[in-house]
Amino acid sequence: MAAAAAAAAAAAEEEIAVKEPLDLIRLSLDERIYVKLRSDRELRGKLHAYDQHLNMILGDVEEIVTTVEIDDETYEEIVRTTKRTIPFLFVRGDGVILVSPPLRTA
Repeated sequence: MAAAAAAAAAAAEEEIAVKEPLDLIRLSLDERIYVKLRSDRELRGKLHAYDQHLNMILGDVEEIVTTVEIDDETYEEIVRTTKRTIPFLFVRGDGVILVSPPLRTA
């Protein structure tokens, strides 16, 4: 009986083990993740699906776009951020710079 319990525990541990980079993303399915994209775009949303190219489908997405402009008179940088919410979003993997899973506390 103890051997069966140990085998079940080992199988459960094997299922949540991170052996490859995409395993970390697999463990983040149906959880909110942070995605940094090219051109100063950031996304926070619920990961519904992904593939090996990091194409992703996110739901309940908050997009933050940061733009930096130079004032013509003072030559000072003006940083603007715009936020919007999107119900569903397909993210093309070649624009992804970073994917951060949700924080897990032990």
